[in-house]
Amino acid sequence: MKTVKIAVLDLYEGHANEGMRCIREIISQLQNQTNQSIEYKEYDVRLKNEIPSLDYNLYISSGGHGSPLESEGTEWDNRFIEWIQQVEAWNANPVNIQKKYIFFICHSFQLACRYFKVGLVAKRKSTALGVFPIHMLENGDQEPIFKGLNDPFYGVDSRDYQVIQPDTARINALGAELLCLEKERPHINLERAIMAIRFNPYMIGTQFHPEADAQGMSMYLLREDKKNTVIENHGFEKWQSMLEGLSDPEKIKRTYNTVLPNFITQSISKLSNSFSLS
Repeated sequence: MKTVKIAVLDLYEGHANEGMRCIREIISQLQNQTNQSIEYKEYDVRLKNEIPSLDYNLYISSGGHGSPLESEGTEWDNRFIEWIQQVEAWNANPVNIQKKYIFFICHSFQLACRYFKVGLVAKRKSTALGVFPIHMLENGDQEPIFKGLNDPFYGVDSRDYQVIQPDTARINALGAELLCLEKERPHINLERAIMAIRFNPYMIGTQFHPEADAQGMSMYLLREDKKNTVIENHGFEKWQSMLEGLSDPEKIKRTYNTVLPNFITQSISKLSNSFSLS
């Protein structure tokens, strides 16, 4: 197997986060476990307007802060959308046997949904923050990247925006698939957010954070500055419930060990076939 090249797009704009650390660790762990030769590079999309070239095989686009709507038309946002278009064009060209695979996380997922016009991207009434159950739809139950997860499974949520009101006609026209919805809240008269979509055979995304690990997130929440921020904005009970949600290692560990690792290993397997054909 040839060297696989992975680009990670950092959309955190320099804000402190656990997401990038977790993505790095997942890639490193897979490299050690499989002895797969991997070249890996990060791109600072928002601070430096960096966008990777088409020289990579796999792309992981991170979460981030702020509004996925207000950035529309800015230089970095335009370049991000152009990058998606370039990957689309590459994959649509039958001459290109080796396809490009993308995983969008949270903020990146919302930008991708805005671009593909598969649903309404809107601000939430309140921040979704914590560990929550995620329910699979029929397509989610058949999605290879979720193989090994229960229904429901658990994921870390940290967002002020959401994708709701799926455009079924548009989704069908694209050949896309709705995979998961957020937890059921029968006592609240609000539409459930879309938690995962397969946009096409090469691009998939989640509104939750599949890269989050329980130990790192717990340490993050125990930091005095982060603890004070959560309590100030959401109250002590929310901070306490977040820690309790992370205390069950199986909830987050299974998601951490499944979703992104499956995306990477399955993509590499498909690439192996195309390498042998080229």
